[in-house]
Amino acid sequence: MSKVLVSDSIDQAGIDILSQVATVDVKLGLKPAELIEIIGEYDALMIRSSTRVTQEIIEAGTQLKIIGRAGVGVDNVDVPAATRRGIVVVNSPEGNTIAAAEHALAMILALSRHIPDANASVKRGAWDRNSFVGAEVYKKTLGVVGLGKIGSHVAAVAKTMGMKLLAYDPFISTDRAEQLGCQLVELDLLFQQADYITLHIPKTPETTHLINATTLAKMKPTARIINCARGGIIDEVALAAALKGGKIGGAALDVFESEPLGESELRSLGKEIILTPHLGASTAEAQVNVAIDVAEQIRDVLLGLPARSAVNIPGLGPDVLEELKPYMQLAETLGNLVGQLAGGRVEVLNIRLQGELATNKSQPLVVAALKGLLFQALRERVNYVNASIEAKERGIRVIETRDASIRDYAGTLHLEATGTLGTHSVTGALLGEREIHLTDVDGFPINVPPSKYMLFTLHRDMPGIIGKLGSLLGSFNVNIASMQVGRKIVRGDAVMALSIDDPLPEGILNEIIKVPGIRDAYTVTL
Repeated sequence: MSKVLVSDSIDQAGIDILSQVATVDVKLGLKPAELIEIIGEYDALMIRSSTRVTQEIIEAGTQLKIIGRAGVGVDNVDVPAATRRGIVVVNSPEGNTIAAAEHALAMILALSRHIPDANASVKRGAWDRNSFVGAEVYKKTLGVVGLGKIGSHVAAVAKTMGMKLLAYDPFISTDRAEQLGCQLVELDLLFQQADYITLHIPKTPETTHLINATTLAKMKPTARIINCARGGIIDEVALAAALKGGKIGGAALDVFESEPLGESELRSLGKEIILTPHLGASTAEAQVNVAIDVAEQIRDVLLGLPARSAVNIPGLGPDVLEELKPYMQLAETLGNLVGQLAGGRVEVLNIRLQGELATNKSQPLVVAALKGLLFQALRERVNYVNASIEAKERGIRVIETRDASIRDYAGTLHLEATGTLGTHSVTGALLGEREIHLTDVDGFPINVPPSKYMLFTLHRDMPGIIGKLGSLLGSFNVNIASMQVGRKIVRGDAVMALSIDDPLPEGILNEIIKVPGIRDAYTVTL
């Protein structure tokens, strides 16, 4: 039975889900050395923000299949190291969407009305109304940097409060922004015109210190900045200087470059700043949601199923997975098949998306095809995470093309593998209830569902050859489940595809090739 280590506090609902498929050990507060010592026993690791999963921990986790972060960010996981080891890293990108959005909105209102300082004043026994004159958000301009799930919810609520909306997001279409009531603008214009600026972007090399002395100087002296996204997006030293100098009106921060927040000039400021200890996801509902979401993904991976929110599987988000999941299985099956037909070392893999499939994202299908192609060599060591890396290290060149004009079926996938022993190709489609069918092998049209054990022959289309092959297989006690012949012209070359109940006995392949008219034969195990 699989073993899962939970090293940070998570809701019991998540532990209950994990317990369905694994032995779950909850060990909180482990030091790095302690985690390194025991992680080799576990198939999965579930964390929140306290545990830092370093390269050393990942290398010690020799059995790890998945690391689950019950939250949005994965800053505390060495994702490249996990990817190199073929370990899936998952998060919960939507589990705390509402909680984080509501916290950002609360910060906007609290900052506008000086609620924290006013509250503290009354509790001290004062009644100083004049010191806490605030500002209305109605008809003010809110600049939303990042229109993902959280930023979109903030924008939607802010619109109902009567705010004008500017937005910057290079990955969002103008139509989508307009649906949210936002005007897409360049970042400099947003900084110049916004009364409030709320950040909803990941921390990357490009966004680190996005808010700095230069960008702060572009803002209105009354502008207020809210960051409930990631620490490090704001240069905290520059922000403190701008607030002290009255260059901007205020700031509200829930995240910091170093957490917990240590010695910082931000602590010495007054009512112009609000500081909270990373509470964006800290609602009871959000903690249940992220625990369930990530636990379900760990459970699925341990059962051999794909994770819906893997951060290190190229191009594979939850929406894409739902749409392409059947085609990924098709791609993996075809990759496995063409790899065995090609034999030897594959040097080039051509992948062509045809018909309606030509309009879909190709990257997940490429990854799935490579996983299938490499399975015979690597077995369980290859997965959706490391397939591209393994292929690159083996010098396999991948060529992707699309052809929407090929419409024999609604959508087909064509794979051609060229290796040291020659070139072979296969084409497949999904029929009926998403059943995989082979529709072409080496340019010969067929229509057959793949089976675990298959035999393919290249032969001359001539009378009696099918009977001879059937008799030969029968003499070796090989039972044929189904058979189909594909040919281009009568009495020309043809391909025969047979599904058989058991693997071929040793030596029979050589006997098959001796049958007059059969030029070559290949066995495949899927």
